[in-house]
Formats: sequence, C-alpha cells, structure tokens
Amino acid sequence: MTDDQLLRYSRHILLDELGIEGQQRLLAAHALVIGAGGLGSPVLMYLGTAGVGTITVVDHDTVDVTNLQRQIAHTLARVGHPKVDSAAQSIAAINPDVRVIALQERADAARLNELVAEADLVLDCSDNFATRHAVNAACVAHRKPLVSGAAIGFDGQISVYDTRAETNPCYACVFPPDTSLEETRCATMGVFAPLVGIIGTMQAAEALKLLAEVGSSLAGRLQMLDARSMEWTDIRIGRNLACTVCGQR
Repeated sequence: MTDDQLLRYSRHILLDELGIEGQQRLLAAHALVIGAGGLGSPVLMYLGTAGVGTITVVDHDTVDVTNLQRQIAHTLARVGHPKVDSAAQSIAAINPDVRVIALQERADAARLNELVAEADLVLDCSDNFATRHAVNAACVAHRKPLVSGAAIGFDGQISVYDTRAETNPCYACVFPPDTSLEETRCATMGVFAPLVGIIGTMQAAEALKLLAEVGSSLAGRLQMLDARSMEWTDIRIGRNLACTVCGQR
C-alpha cells in the first residue's frame, strides 16, 4: 500500500475490524455491478471511494433528465451519455486509482456467466425480475455472493444470497422464477428519491463487508423498508431444497 493510499483510506484503516489487511482485500477485489441507475449510483460511488480495485459496471441505458431526481452518479451535462461512462467519470473524479470497466450492454445469460466468473462479488442493482433471475443463476453456478436490492414507490428491500454456505438460500428460493409477480417500473409508479440511496448504500456496505471479510452479512435475512413510516421488517429466509436453481448443488 502506497503512502497516498494509507492517507486516503486512513479512516478505514483506523477501524480495528478492518485495518490494513481489510483495506488491502478491498484494493485487490473485483466487484460486478449490474445497473448504473438509482441503486447502482450509490453502490458505485461507495465502492469507488472505498477503494475496491476493479469495478465492472453493466448498463445498456443512457442518462435521461428524469433520472437526475435520484441517480446521483449522473449530472445534467451528461444527459444522453451512456450511464456506465457517466458513472465511471464520477468515480474517477473522487478516486482515479480505481479501475472501472464500463460495459454499455444488456447482458444476457451467456454474457452474465462470463462476467460473474471474473468477479469476486456481484451487486444486482437492476429493475426487473428477468435480469435478477439471470444474475442469480450465474452467481449460483459460480458460487459467487450476490448482494441484491430493490426499490419502488416508498418500499425497498435488500438481502445477500451467498450460496457458498449450503444452508443459505439463493434469490430464486425466495422469489421463484415461475411465480407470477406484477412488474412495476419507476416510470409508471414513481420512486421516492432517497429510498434508492438508502438501499443502494446498504448494498455497498454489505459488499464491502464481504470483500473485506468483516462482520456478518444479511445472508438468510430479507430486510424490507417502508419509507413512509421509516420502519424496517426483518424476515428470516431459508434455502428451498426444491429450488429449480440451487436445489441440485
């Protein structure tokens, strides 16, 4: 670790639970972030400021003026630009030492299989069930921890699906892919701006803890937030032995 890094990350290094060893793990880590929007913005910013060595971010979309109400990685000057490039610029403005791999694409199952295999950890910041299930399947196949968040209206949720432990559920255990769920989008239902910041920041915290090997994760727990009353509900979730995704592992 260089003198500049010792200074930059000094407030992490001062934490007994993290220290130099934990910070070095972050510097050597590779995180894959799916989505550079409302959830992806705080995730990417905090992974970048914390010094995660390599961040791959995948998003097919461009910045729109309607995004700026909540997607804090982007600016008015970048409207029309790829979100992944905008996010990479925001990270570089704070921490130019982080290597950002910006992929403007809609990753399918085959592509996700490649990208997940190269990462240490995956953060799902997407906004649809099809992508979430595809990301989960790749994480199960490669036994990579998945930090999953969602936010719509005033309701948010977060969990960690870490199938490296046999007793932990995967995303499909909790939300089976064959279940009919009504898909809702911010464009039609709206979203409370700080909600994505709350959930996204928690995703970043869970990811940093896992990468630095600090504390315990949300694996086996689903936390749901009602931001109208700012009340959290914590539900224990278990592995479904009949799960079509992880049931055969």
